[in-house]
Amino acid sequence: MIKHIVLWKLKDEANGLSKDENAKAIKQKLESLNGQIEGLIKIEVGIDFLHSAESADIVLYSEFESKEALNFYQQHPLHKAMMPFIAEARSERRVVDYEG
Repeated sequence: MIKHIVLWKLKDEANGLSKDENAKAIKQKLESLNGQIEGLIKIEVGIDFLHSAESADIVLYSEFESKEALNFYQQHPLHKAMMPFIAEARSERRVVDYEG
């Protein structure tokens, strides 16, 4: 199994929305992919409540059947369709992919 984790810090405003509104929209968009892409086992999105200097604003936790399934997901039209919205909203991105 492959685990794909992404953390984002968000801009105060983007896409005509506040940081909190963008976080909620990103969560909704990403979680709507559950059951929509072959090889995607699980997708979960969390919004930070601590708001410390070290915190990211939002985290994506996802599981895939294989590296190939992760690659398929990354190229899938449903995933690609939301990328511009997220890219506009984020100021920073960190990612970790690992076998677990």
